[in-house]
Amino acid sequence: MVIVPGTEDGIEERVPGQIIATIRAPRMPVDRRYHYFGDEARLHRAITDWQPDHLECSSPWASATMVAQWPGSAPRSLVMHADPLSAYAYRWFGGLASIETIDRGFDRFWRHLRTLDSQFDLIVSASDNFTRRLTAGGLTRVRTNPMGVEPGIFSPRLRDPAWRAETLASLALGPDALLLMGIGRYSPEKRWDLVIDAVMAAGQSRPIGLLLVGEGRARKRLEKRASGCPHIRIADAVGDRADLARMMASADGLVHGCEAETFCMVAAEARASGLPLIVPDRGGAADHALGPDDRLYAATDPDALRHVIRSFAPARYDRGTPVVRTMDAHFDELFAAYGALVAAGRPLMLPSAAAVGHAPLG
Repeated sequence: MVIVPGTEDGIEERVPGQIIATIRAPRMPVDRRYHYFGDEARLHRAITDWQPDHLECSSPWASATMVAQWPGSAPRSLVMHADPLSAYAYRWFGGLASIETIDRGFDRFWRHLRTLDSQFDLIVSASDNFTRRLTAGGLTRVRTNPMGVEPGIFSPRLRDPAWRAETLASLALGPDALLLMGIGRYSPEKRWDLVIDAVMAAGQSRPIGLLLVGEGRARKRLEKRASGCPHIRIADAVGDRADLARMMASADGLVHGCEAETFCMVAAEARASGLPLIVPDRGGAADHALGPDDRLYAATDPDALRHVIRSFAPARYDRGTPVVRTMDAHFDELFAAYGALVAAGRPLMLPSAAAVGHAPLG
């Protein structure tokens, strides 16, 4: 069962045994679509009412501290679904200082994470890249459990040469051009401006088309950036998974700009589609660059990305069927780890934030 913050208190059982319990909570000031847990006592009461065998928290912010300080005996795990330093601090200040310097400036957040590490029985990371960073920052209970693709959807066998030719023609290019795809939210941390600039620059020396698929508040800015270039299209998100799988199997490469991914599902789906990758060398996307045609570039470096795109020459045929991890495998491993924690028990409470002299982050 899941406890979530929302507009009103409520309980929803969508299928027998699968429950969503909502606690009335305030809206986030920065994005009114979302709520956050603002009352620790109410959250503790709700957890106690449901008497969990194991407790999972999926946010590293104040709610994680609340979960850590719940007085029950159930073991608890923190799943790091976000990398705030990469998504914000490194992006905001990366042009002014090194990552090491930025980390020192944000030491309070690292101390917060180390406190959570001392309070939770397990910290789950979805990529080796992220695990290494967390471990280097002083966390000791981090384990990598990669997510995976939904089985039975993505495959190189879905390749459609006619779709590829039609797409290139719509971008004013012939069938011998390179067709790259980018998939994801149109938001600043995805760095689509970096991708657009690199494709336009590399396109001065070879014919290259770029199809971006997504949605988000930065779309108009991206359209303006690509204006005047007929070889780039900023398209809507594709809701039909079968259509998206056919597109991914038919393009020549997936290009990704974001170095703040904790896993990068789109890169995993590209691998399952036999689609070669061009991804930054930091962040979860880098973990997927395992094939002979995959390429890494120095994260956030426009010249490095331009150089890789200009020389990118993947095999267009006979890519084979890659062995990929599925979400079923992810959850099997996750629940096995939780079961082991429950079986081992929790003989004594771990120290609270107050006990180690550190106030939780809001």
